[in-house]
Amino acid sequence: MKKILVVDDEEVIRQVLAEYLEFGGYDVDTAVDGIDAINKANATQYDLIVMDIMMPRLDGISAVKEIRKTQSMPILMLSARGEEYDKLFGFEVGADDYVVKPFSSKEVLARINAILSRYNPEKQHSVEKFGGLVIDFDGRVVTIDGKKADLTPKEYELLFYLVKNKELAISREKLLADVWGFDFFGDDRTVDTHIKTLRGNLGKYRDYIVTLRGLGYKFEYVK
Repeated sequence: MKKILVVDDEEVIRQVLAEYLEFGGYDVDTAVDGIDAINKANATQYDLIVMDIMMPRLDGISAVKEIRKTQSMPILMLSARGEEYDKLFGFEVGADDYVVKPFSSKEVLARINAILSRYNPEKQHSVEKFGGLVIDFDGRVVTIDGKKADLTPKEYELLFYLVKNKELAISREKLLADVWGFDFFGDDRTVDTHIKTLRGNLGKYRDYIVTLRGLGYKFEYVK
């Protein structure tokens, strides 16, 4: 059973997340601030840490910097501050994902599952099937009703990312950051253009890529 540390100065949030994650099959510890988190991370090997940013004694950003000196487990940041600068700063110090308060426990669990699946590729099935759409991650091949799809390298990366995070709402900004990279000079239209061509190449399975108006996209398979 994978072990998760939930760090937040609000007792209600700690309890709710701990109960929901335990229900989701995880072993959960909690910490009340950054100092508590560092001490527990040094004493116990966690598979993932959920870290709030705004906390007394020591904030989450400072705690992540300290933990990252010796450990490399994935970290999901929580914050009531949703400005782009705060998100980028969180990623720069070593966060793997970022959830803005208020959030649903269901979303946090889904993001944790997605992060841990990326950190444990050996446990993933290299092939996923969605009806006649078959995606071979290791072979980097997509077939549609038995015929190989002609995708560009970026279309492969975009489709693979959406599928590996299926059912999750993903913003255009996050797609730019994770698929193109932070140093990519572009805007939302870059994502929209690639989504349009990718959908065209998926043919009758184009609707598996769902547009979330005002936010971004998600991969959704409906049998």
